[in-house]
Amino acid sequence: MRKLANGIVIISLLGLAYVALLAWWSPQQVMDLVHLEIPNPDAASSIRGVYGSVGLFVCFVLGYLWKQDLALSLRFLALFWLLYALARVVTWKSHGPLGEFGTTWLGIESTFGILSLFLSKYPSVKSSA
Repeated sequence: MRKLANGIVIISLLGLAYVALLAWWSPQQVMDLVHLEIPNPDAASSIRGVYGSVGLFVCFVLGYLWKQDLALSLRFLALFWLLYALARVVTWKSHGPLGEFGTTWLGIESTFGILSLFLSKYPSVKSSA
């Protein structure tokens, strides 16, 4: 279970870092994932700031937590992924059905969130062994 727990943290960290660095390098490529054009420099700046800077901050926090306490890093990820999933559900209820991208990511985020929460409670993950 510890290997699976570490794997969830590593996959999450790599995925988040990829999007964050991509947002820094090319904000438009991040928006291409949802088929949106960035209309002006202020919008590009916001994408770079939120997905890039905040994403990198989340990576640094996750890395620190992972080094300190695997179970705590998993609880952090559970909250992170489940809040993302909740945002998609709220969008679905308030704006209508999600497309293929949103539906796929709702499944991924829910799975990672629930799995992270489950693993954070597992005895071998909670111990320092």
